[in-house]
Amino acid sequence: MGGMGKERIYNMKHDFKFISKHSPQVRSAYSDLMEILSLVHDDLRKQYTFQHKPVGSYSRDMITYDAKSNIGFDFDINIYPNDEENRFTAKQIKLLFKQSLDKFAHRYGYDFAEDSTRVLTIKVKDRKNSRILHSVDFAFVNDYEDDEGYDCQEYIHYNKKQNAYSWSEQSQGFYMLPERFQWIKGNGLKDELDALYIRRKNNNDDPNKHSRSLFAEAVNACYNENCDE
Repeated sequence: MGGMGKERIYNMKHDFKFISKHSPQVRSAYSDLMEILSLVHDDLRKQYTFQHKPVGSYSRDMITYDAKSNIGFDFDINIYPNDEENRFTAKQIKLLFKQSLDKFAHRYGYDFAEDSTRVLTIKVKDRKNSRILHSVDFAFVNDYEDDEGYDCQEYIHYNKKQNAYSWSEQSQGFYMLPERFQWIKGNGLKDELDALYIRRKNNNDDPNKHSRSLFAEAVNACYNENCDE
């Protein structure tokens, strides 16, 4: 145990700190987000309906913000479209949602949604001080049971070069993550994971790498360092 010292840090690019999901600014932003999703749901009802669920840092109360640069806290929301008859393509599902989101999110100070490989992202910016106050990543997912009875998940993947959208299977690591996270908590290593997660975020220089990916990397690194299996 205690092998995290191997991961040496030289030039900290950020200064991420944890902020409680019960803090006034997070609670206010989350309340606005729920109102936006309600508006989008009503707007899309004639096309398709959906469920939504907060995941990632909010669900684990591991929200962070950057005290050093211009990156505020973020939310990760899974969108579960109801389209059992497969009436819509992956592209239609994501872009119909984006079109509706762009109608309403600006009322709450958000910019238009940015489309990336795995998510749609909206941001509230303090333009005067060139800061991102907070952002929201929406991932479009479908949970299903495969032919062997295993629970599986696919997500809408956007290939920007080809301008193509498709449903793609989650990686094997995705399914191992919840079990490894619970193992870490059960073995009293949550503080170690928190520290590693912050270090990963502070030294990330890839603007396209989202919190979900950094958290998964931290969980796997912490688990592999401490598990003797």
